[in-house]
Amino acid sequence: MNNSHDLEVLIRSNVPLISVETHEEERAYDLIEKMSILNEWTLFTWSVTEGQRQRTKRDERVPETSEPEAALRHIARSLHNGLYLLFDFHPYLSEPVHVRLLKEIAQGYAKTARTIVLISHRIELPLEIARLSASYGLQLPDAVAIRALIQEEADLWARLHNTKVRADREAHEQLVAHTVGLPLQDAQRFIRQAIRNDGAITHDDIRALIQSKHQMTGHAPLLELNFDSADVGDVGGLENLKKWLAVRRAAMVEGAATADVPRGVLLLGVQGSGKSLAAKAIAGSWKLPLLRLDVGALYNKFYGETERNLREALKSAENLAPCVLWIDEIEKAIAQASSDDGLSRRMLGSLLTWMTERKSRVFLVATANDIQALPPELLRKGRFDEIFFVDLPPALVRQDIFAIHLRRRQQPPEQFDLEALSSASDGFSGAEIEQAIVSALYQTSARQSALTTALIVTELQQTKPLSVLMAERVEALRAWARERAVSAG
Repeated sequence: MNNSHDLEVLIRSNVPLISVETHEEERAYDLIEKMSILNEWTLFTWSVTEGQRQRTKRDERVPETSEPEAALRHIARSLHNGLYLLFDFHPYLSEPVHVRLLKEIAQGYAKTARTIVLISHRIELPLEIARLSASYGLQLPDAVAIRALIQEEADLWARLHNTKVRADREAHEQLVAHTVGLPLQDAQRFIRQAIRNDGAITHDDIRALIQSKHQMTGHAPLLELNFDSADVGDVGGLENLKKWLAVRRAAMVEGAATADVPRGVLLLGVQGSGKSLAAKAIAGSWKLPLLRLDVGALYNKFYGETERNLREALKSAENLAPCVLWIDEIEKAIAQASSDDGLSRRMLGSLLTWMTERKSRVFLVATANDIQALPPELLRKGRFDEIFFVDLPPALVRQDIFAIHLRRRQQPPEQFDLEALSSASDGFSGAEIEQAIVSALYQTSARQSALTTALIVTELQQTKPLSVLMAERVEALRAWARERAVSAG
C-alpha cells in the first residue's frame, strides 16, 4: 500500500485543495506529518477545538483561530508556503464566506504555495471550488496485507502465551475475505478480537465480525442479516440449480482470480415451490451470510429518498461481501404504476446500474412469481447469470420433500409410505406438502394418536392446491418458462 508516494505526487502537482475522505484520521495525519518532515514542508493543522497550530519544528498554537472564518482569513493572509490540514471542516462548506475564502486561497497558489488538505469521513465540495481540487483516498489493505496482519497478530499472541494460535482453514480464509477492503485500523481491530478471544480463529469469530460490520453500515433495518440459512440437503429436487452452484462455489467463496465473479440468479416459479428456501440454501451451501433486502423499509415519502435508501442498502451489502443478497418477490419492488410519479422507473434504474457495474462478491438472488410484472430490462442477459424456473415437484422429488419435513418433525420417514404420499400429492407445491403434514400433526395431537400415512393422505385430499385454484395462471407461467428459462430441477 504505497499511500505516501501517491499523495506526495498529488501535492507536488501544485493542487491547491485536496480532499481526503477517510475514517482513519490519525493514519492520514501520520502519513502527512512524516511526508512534511522528510520534504521539509511547513505543516499546519486546524480543528474547531484547538484552532490552528504550526506542527513542524515547533508545536505553536495560533491565537483566535478556532472559528472557521477566522482560520481561513489567517491562512489567506499568511505568507508561509506549506500544508494546511483542516480536520472535520465539512459542516462549514455550506457557508458562502467560507467557500469564497477557500477559493481565494486556491487561486492565490501561484503567489503563495498553500496547499489546503480537508480530512473528514465525508466531504462534498461546492461546485465553485471542486474544479480547483483533487480527491485522495487512503488505500485499503488487500488480501496480502490482511494475511500479513493476521500473521503479525498470531505471532504476538504466541509470544505472549507461549502457544500457537489455532485456526480452522476455512475460517481463516473467511477472516481474510471479510476484512479485505476495510480501513486498516478496523481490520486490525477485528483480527485482534478474533485471536484474543480464545487464541483461535473460528466460525464464531467470523459471525461476530460480520454482525459488527452489519451494524457499522448503519442500514441494519433495510438489510436483515441471517446466518441460520438452510442447507442444500433441506431442499428437495432442484438438481440442475445445485450443480450450477457447485461449479461456481470456488469463484464466489474463495475469489478465484481466474474466474469472473458470479453475479446472481433469478428464481422464477409457482408460489410455494421452494424459491425462498433455495435462496437460503445458496447462502447455506456456500457458508456465506444471507442479507434479505426489506423492500417495504426502502420507501420514504420524500422525493428521492427511496432511491437513496436503495443505493445505500446496496452499498452496505457490498461492505459485507462476500455475501448473498436476497430480494424476495422482486416484481413488487419495481412494479410500474402510473400513480407513483416515476418512482418505480428510478428504482429500476438504480438497481440495474448497480447490477451492471458492481465488482464486489455480492451474489444476488431474486425470486419472482409473476413474470408479466417484470420489465424486459431486468431479464436481458448480463443482468443475471441465469434465470431458473422452479416448477412443481415431480413424483420422486415429492417423496424427498415428505421425507425432509417428516424428519424435521422427528417422524422417521421409513415408517411412512412415501410413494403413496407422493401419488396423493400430485400438483402440490413443497409448501403445500409441508402444510399437509402440519395439519395432520394437529389432528394427532387432538386425538392423542400417532401420525400415519392415511392421516396425511386425508389432509391432502381435503386440500385444493394452487395448481388447481389458479390453473390457468400456473400453466401460462409454465408455458413461458419452457422456452425462456432453465429448469432448476
